[in-house]
Amino acid sequence: MNTTTKWNIDTAHSEISFKVKHMMISTVTGHFEKFNALVETNNDNFADANFSFTAKTDSINTKNNDRDTHLKSGDFFNAESYPEIAFSSKSFDGNKLIGDLTIKDVTKEVSLNTDFNGIAVDPYGQTKAGFEISGNINRKDFDLTWSAITEAGSIVVSDTIKLVIDLQFIKE
Repeated sequence: MNTTTKWNIDTAHSEISFKVKHMMISTVTGHFEKFNALVETNNDNFADANFSFTAKTDSINTKNNDRDTHLKSGDFFNAESYPEIAFSSKSFDGNKLIGDLTIKDVTKEVSLNTDFNGIAVDPYGQTKAGFEISGNINRKDFDLTWSAITEAGSIVVSDTIKLVIDLQFIKE
């Protein structure tokens, strides 16, 4: 009999971050301060585990209040109307995590590179599992279409967003 094991996010040891080119000459990094994630699996290698994740759009932090306010506005995330970003996995083979990502009211399938770093027991007896997840999405696919061009013709915000996600889970 297969029993499903639940793993809850350890937010103190996890980060949901992204990187985007600004003016095509520098990179801005940001993260979401409020998020939740859960994994359900039937085995210790997490093959075919179910991953689910949400992030509060109004918790975006790029270390610049004006930019964060703009990102929360209707030009980008429209946090008031769309308070969460969500991801739900369809498959995980140990290297690729494929699932549906929903931003605003747009859902698209994404494929994310995943390193499963293993399972360890911490000094307090809790069993933990760690993952490093990365991938690129096109922000315009998710109706994040605000655009501006400098006088010199440079694009202000790149269409490509790099996702850099470090997750640690605690076995229930």
